[in-house]
Amino acid sequence: MIAVAESLPREAQTLREQEFRRLQALILAETGIFLGAVKKPLVIHRLGRRLRDLGLSSFAAYLPFLDDPVERRRMLEAICTHETQFFRERHQFDLLERTVLPALRQAGGAGDRPRRVRVWSAGCSTGQEPYSLAMTLLSHLPAEEGWSHEILATDFSSRVLAQAEAGCWPLQKSAEIPAQYLKRFMLKGRRSQEGVMAAGPELRRILRFALVNLHADVYPPGPFDLIFCRNVLIYFEPDARRRALDRLLGRLEPAAGLLFLGHAESLSGFGNRVHQVGPAVYGLGEAPR
Repeated sequence: MIAVAESLPREAQTLREQEFRRLQALILAETGIFLGAVKKPLVIHRLGRRLRDLGLSSFAAYLPFLDDPVERRRMLEAICTHETQFFRERHQFDLLERTVLPALRQAGGAGDRPRRVRVWSAGCSTGQEPYSLAMTLLSHLPAEEGWSHEILATDFSSRVLAQAEAGCWPLQKSAEIPAQYLKRFMLKGRRSQEGVMAAGPELRRILRFALVNLHADVYPPGPFDLIFCRNVLIYFEPDARRRALDRLLGRLEPAAGLLFLGHAESLSGFGNRVHQVGPAVYGLGEAPR
């Protein structure tokens, strides 16, 4: 990280207040993300590579390039955070395995619901979350009992979405995956692929990928039984966050759909429209009695 900044001219390491305000307004309008003044060093660092690649010596020289939609997209993708891991926030996967999926399996077995599950991983980054969900669903709602699964994985960034669709990660990431899932679902690279693991065909069959901007008006059609949107909306300014949450709730299956948020996110302010099922996990309506 330091090397990128140090390779830039001194002027390119200085972001003037009016330049920062223009970037701030553009990022907010396009993504709903508000970057306060404390984020200025982050902007300098993350956009430094774009200045270097374009051969520019200052942010003043860079700003006109943002009139080009292609460069604007590259800038926004550089700014967005893409931190993730397999089975992140393990307590939510425990809730799935111990409570949510057994209840679905029982209802499907009794004929009270179709044996089909639709899941949306919104803000999927490089794919660890949707592949973790795929492993969990296939293990607890088995195809041999007639269950079918569909997982939609979306992100704002085409770059990380391409990595997610490729389904390959450094082998050291295998430490994040429970042993029984690792053995069943992941392939270990050999020869030219040594040091890499890849998702097996059983996972790939139930996953599809799409570009979705959660700040835009167009969302995938529901209903979804489960929506995971974790540690994404925390970066949105309040009005944009509420609009996005309203749209996400509108895509849930009304009777038993669940929305999973990040540990620092909540649905406070939505009143009786939702009830809490677990840590940062919400269903529609009042809690069943």
